[in-house]
Amino acid sequence: MNTIEIYTSPLCGFCHAAKRLLNEKGASFSEIDVLADPSRKPEMIQRANGGRTVPQIFIGEAHIGGCDDLYALERSGKLDGLLAA
Repeated sequence: MNTIEIYTSPLCGFCHAAKRLLNEKGASFSEIDVLADPSRKPEMIQRANGGRTVPQIFIGEAHIGGCDDLYALERSGKLDGLLAA
């Protein structure tokens, strides 16, 4: 299974929705709270090619994007394959 990392903030509803979908899929992920540890935000922006909003989701080495992108993968039937790879 691919490693999943998600940059989040506890105040972000989209972050909660993305984590809920990953939990429903039984996918374990590491969460990086950029509000609690602001020193990680520049790392997130660099990895996300300039993306400054949370969540920023990475599966393996692939930058998935945000919550809408994660749900789009689910709707298209591609998320399970990414999680299993």
